[in-house]
Amino acid sequence: MNWDDVRLFLAVARTGQILAASRRLGLNHATLSRRLTLLETALETRLFVRRTNGCELTEEGARFLISAERMEAEMLSAQAVLGQGLSAISGTVRIGAPDGFGVSFLAPRLGTLTAAHPELRIELVPVPRSFSLSHREADIAITIERPEQGRLVFSKLTDYSLGLYASKTYLEQNPAPQSVEDLRQHRRIGYVEDLIFSPSLNFTAEIMRDWDATFAVSSAIGQTEAVRSGAGICILHDYIARNDPSLVRLLPEISIRRSYWTAYHENARQLARVRTVVQFLQDIVAKERRSFL
Repeated sequence: MNWDDVRLFLAVARTGQILAASRRLGLNHATLSRRLTLLETALETRLFVRRTNGCELTEEGARFLISAERMEAEMLSAQAVLGQGLSAISGTVRIGAPDGFGVSFLAPRLGTLTAAHPELRIELVPVPRSFSLSHREADIAITIERPEQGRLVFSKLTDYSLGLYASKTYLEQNPAPQSVEDLRQHRRIGYVEDLIFSPSLNFTAEIMRDWDATFAVSSAIGQTEAVRSGAGICILHDYIARNDPSLVRLLPEISIRRSYWTAYHENARQLARVRTVVQFLQDIVAKERRSFL
């Protein structure tokens, strides 16, 4: 059995599509399909039910997935052992992060890491959704809740605070609210409710019932831009908003606290590049921890 074919099998099993897996692997779609067929022939069993809209594991495929992941763990361990004698940190590490933290905090700082390790390639995916480490959507995930499931290695990165903000332009045309009840007289910005991927993002419920946003944006960065434009009042991350001179903190007695966590699959525990990136994240956040609260 060819290990490389097993690696391709894992990619299709995790994405559920040959096309998506081929894009991730940088491999021709037809070539990947042919390699899967060769693997099935070698194993003398059918691993996938192939449909036009994706691939579904057969019972034999689901059983083989368990063995394939054990093989992957052994390969990762072997790579780590063989790499212990090398001084350079190399390879690709993908970081999945909430868009506010990823764009505003990580993106301006990760260049320091790649400058220190020229053979290391960082892929930052800052989007407003959760990431599946078991499906390898990311090597390291920054989460807004403590991970509770899966074979994960995790640790708290930092606590952070959020508060109410409006733009100076908005406040020139509307009186600043003096109480929570006054907020009902203002235009309010919030998340698109059915796209909230974590209960921790339901900030508005901690301030008032029926926030009833007149402008909903499913992105922390998008909300910040909406407030900056004068569209209304919103709950923003303090570490992002306080650095913008065009924004004003409202009702300072109201503060919401959340946490960021780092998590990665335990199979990657032995990979020096993953450990190096996690340590870098811990260090840069610790250095600027005061800005998060």
